[in-house]
Amino acid sequence: MAAINTMEKKLAEYKCDTNEAICMKLVRFPEDVEDDSTTFHPEFSHQVYGDDEVAFGYKGLQIQLFYTAGNLSTLFKVKYSSKVTETFDCVEPDDIEGKIREIIPAGFTCNSDDFISLLEKEANFQPFGTLLHTYTVHSEDAGELTYQIHKVDVNCAGFHDYHKRLQTFLMWFIETASFIDADDDRWDFFLVFEKYNKDGETLYATVGYMTVYNYYVYPDKTRPRVSQMLILPPFQGEGHGAQLLEAVHRFYCSLPKVQDITAEDPSESYVKLRDYVLVKLCQGLPSFTADKLPLGFSADMAKEAQDKLKINKKHARRVYEILRLRATDMSDEDKAREYRLEVKKRLFGPYRKNQREMAKMKKCLRPEELLSHVDQMDTQTQHEELEKSYQVVVEDYRRIIERIATHA
Repeated sequence: MAAINTMEKKLAEYKCDTNEAICMKLVRFPEDVEDDSTTFHPEFSHQVYGDDEVAFGYKGLQIQLFYTAGNLSTLFKVKYSSKVTETFDCVEPDDIEGKIREIIPAGFTCNSDDFISLLEKEANFQPFGTLLHTYTVHSEDAGELTYQIHKVDVNCAGFHDYHKRLQTFLMWFIETASFIDADDDRWDFFLVFEKYNKDGETLYATVGYMTVYNYYVYPDKTRPRVSQMLILPPFQGEGHGAQLLEAVHRFYCSLPKVQDITAEDPSESYVKLRDYVLVKLCQGLPSFTADKLPLGFSADMAKEAQDKLKINKKHARRVYEILRLRATDMSDEDKAREYRLEVKKRLFGPYRKNQREMAKMKKCLRPEELLSHVDQMDTQTQHEELEKSYQVVVEDYRRIIERIATHA
C-alpha cells in the first residue's frame, strides 16, 4: 500500500492545470513574444481537456497559443521540462497537441522565428466589412486610442479563414461555446478593431466580435438573435462590450424588417450589459420620462420601445424598473414601498405559477404524494425567496444607474 501511495505522489507531479499551462498572446511587436506581461490565460479549458481541466504526463507544461494582433496568424508550441515516459515505463501522457489541433484551423506555425516574420505582413491587414461606428477610449499609457466597429457578411473576401481563427477563442472564454456554420448567409458578424501605430504605419488589432443569427418572423419580419459575444481579455473592462452592443442595436433599429432583437441563452454578465445599453437608449423616449414612471409600466412604453428601438416587452419592463428606481426617492417610505411592490409583482410570476400547479395537484394526487410537494411551495419560503430576488435585482439596477451616471 505504501508503495502505491508513493507511486501516486510521484505521478501527481506530472499533472498540470491546463488553465495555467495555456499561455496566450496577441502579438504586435517581436518583443511581445518574450514579454510575460502580454500573456493571458483561459477562463475555461474543460471543453478541450475535460471537466477537471488537468493534463497528465508533463512537468513544467506550457502550451503556447500566440496570435498576430490583426490577422490572428497563429503560433502553436508545446514546451515542458520533463515527460512521464522518461521516468516511468508503460505510463502514457495525454495527447496535449492532438486536442489543440482539433480546434485550431490549419495554417498555424510551430516555429517562433517563422511566427515573428508573419508580423511583417500585419501592415497589409485591413478590417473586414463595412464601418458602422468609430469611438475613442482614453488610456493613461497611450492617450486617446481609436476603435472601429465593422459589420461583415460571410461572403467578404478572406473573412472565412480569419473567422476560423477568431472563433477558437470561444473555447477558452465562453463556458458552453460551440463553433458555428459560417457559410449560412443568415449570420451577421460584427468586429471591433483598435487602430495603432507601428513604425509610422497605421495597423489594426482585433479586439472582439459578435455573431447574430437572423430568424424569420411571420409574415415579413426578422428577429436578430445574438449568439456569441466576446471581447478578448487584453481589452476587457474598457467599455468595448457596451460600444459593440449599442452599435449593433442601432444598426438593426435602422432596418424596417426587424421585429425585435434577442439573445440566445444570455449569460448573467450579458444581461447586465444589455440592461445598461437599453437604459441608455430608452431614457430619452417620451413614454419613459420621470413624470410617467411612477404611474407604472404602460402599454405606451412597451409600444414605443418596440417601434423605435426594437426592444421586446420583457426587456422594456426591466428598463422601466431601472429608470423608475433612478427617479424614486427611496428614503421616502411610501415611494420605496410602491417601487418594491411594483418589482415584486413581476418577480412573483414564477411563484404564482407554482400556486396554479399546486391547485392542479390537489385534484389528482393522493394525500401522501401531495405532502411531498407542499414543502416546495410553502408560502413563507416563497416570501423569503421573493425578498432575496428583489434585493439582488435592485443591487444590479443600482450598479447600472451608477455606470450611466459615470459615463453621462
